[in-house]
Amino acid sequence: MTDPSRIPLRYRWATAGDADAIVALAQSAYRGDASRAGWTTEADFLDGQRIDREGVLELIGEGQGIVLAERDDVEAALVGCCHVSREGDDAWFGLFAVDPGLQGHGIGDRLLIEAERRVVESFHSRRLRMKVIWLRDSLIAWYQRRGFQRCEDTHPFPYGEPRFGLPRRDDLYFIVLEKPLVPA
Repeated sequence: MTDPSRIPLRYRWATAGDADAIVALAQSAYRGDASRAGWTTEADFLDGQRIDREGVLELIGEGQGIVLAERDDVEAALVGCCHVSREGDDAWFGLFAVDPGLQGHGIGDRLLIEAERRVVESFHSRRLRMKVIWLRDSLIAWYQRRGFQRCEDTHPFPYGEPRFGLPRRDDLYFIVLEKPLVPA
């Protein structure tokens, strides 16, 4: 097998036809037993789905979109995705998923760099922000090594909305991380 750090990638904006593949990728990266193959699992504190088809379709639209990373050496092999949206001068980043079997080999780094490039180029954003569940220490540290800083802002977890998952704890909330972006 090809060394995952050397897999050639191509990037593109998702279309409605990609919705099912995005749902499957996000689910495999975050929830259930399959997610335990990688290091981004939320299976210890959330059951249920990460996102559904309707949620993905809502994220594909004007002023926002989902960036896909596909293997350039294999037809239609989705290996990563992330959602970016514009809010004023800022951009928001989320739904970041990499195939669990390929995590830890730089694909996430490359996809994050592409997402940053796109929000500067397409949205003219000067800051990238994201929400992360507070107890995701290793994930927060990963983002901090890439220039993100923790803010004072917090957001409640959407308890009672099963389309975002079924909490196994009653103390979940999101912290906000942000990173300044360099204009193109």
